[in-house]
Amino acid sequence: MNALMIIAVRKGFTETFKQQRLPVSIFMIPSRLQSTVPVVAARIPCRVKVSAGKRYSWCACGHSKKQPFCDGAHKTKAPGIPPVRFTPEKDGHLFLCACKQTGNQPYCDGTHLKVILQDVVKSVKNVFKS
Repeated sequence: MNALMIIAVRKGFTETFKQQRLPVSIFMIPSRLQSTVPVVAARIPCRVKVSAGKRYSWCACGHSKKQPFCDGAHKTKAPGIPPVRFTPEKDGHLFLCACKQTGNQPYCDGTHLKVILQDVVKSVKNVFKS
């Protein structure tokens, strides 16, 4: 029994639903809500080589498949979280945040250590919960 049928049963529309055979698209419920908070893409920063004067788009939502850079995934998965655009002043390597929790976007400020600690605490709690 899918979520659609459960909703129909709770509202008492089971007979109408079964008899009319309405198209499923009328009753479709989004399986995933759009994200309003960034998703942790990785627990450690990404070291990337950048060129001076070139404009980059850093993924702020965490949904991009080309981390740490934006691939446009925020348009459908997190429209309220636009990418951060930046232009480096000199050539070199940078550490760009992948946990998306930094206070100095797009650069890593060590906040990923807090994210890692939260994951460890959550795991330990789950061990004792069982």
